[in-house]
Amino acid sequence: MRLKLVWGVILVMLVASCTPTATPESETQIISVYATPSTQPWLADVFACVPAGTTIRVADDPASADISLRLGEPDFWSAFVYQIDTEEILVVTHRQSPVQNMRVEAVRELFSGQGVSSVTVWVYASGEDVQRVFEQAVMNGRSVTSQARMAVNPGHMSDTLNNEPNTVGILPRHWKVGDSRFVYAVPDVPVLALVNEEPQGAIQKIIACTKK
Repeated sequence: MRLKLVWGVILVMLVASCTPTATPESETQIISVYATPSTQPWLADVFACVPAGTTIRVADDPASADISLRLGEPDFWSAFVYQIDTEEILVVTHRQSPVQNMRVEAVRELFSGQGVSSVTVWVYASGEDVQRVFEQAVMNGRSVTSQARMAVNPGHMSDTLNNEPNTVGILPRHWKVGDSRFVYAVPDVPVLALVNEEPQGAIQKIIACTKK
């Protein structure tokens, strides 16, 4: 009886030693990325740079994002900022607009309401990054005319400038499509990636990969 018990214990130990141990699957790291409407074309670069074992989630709120993309430097940001590319901010008109190539002084007059009266000026909300860059680089402290129409995003602006005669507005170069033409350009506007903490791991790889 005792011998049978010993052999039973040995058999159980052998079976246990031969049973493969289950190894937990490695967890996928989720990185949230926010892009302003003007910088959404760079999301394609972010997705192309995702390392193995990482998933990108597009965030609706920059405060909750691991990486935030924007044009131009923010007024208040005490964490880490990395330039990944540059962009041009264009003053764009409908093909039939009477507005021709302009110097910065003429652009300033037009958007402050002192230019061609038959042309409708289109801008963005004051908090949008493209609008802030335009006001800092062009308006030189002047206010945009109260008669200006407001586009909700660059896609809306592009559609308007392509479809409505006698319009003039502001577009990032990546958003200019169709038959509109540009009459002035603000060059070398930085495209920035903002992060709250010093990048490590997958976030560091994504930022390094997206740099032009």
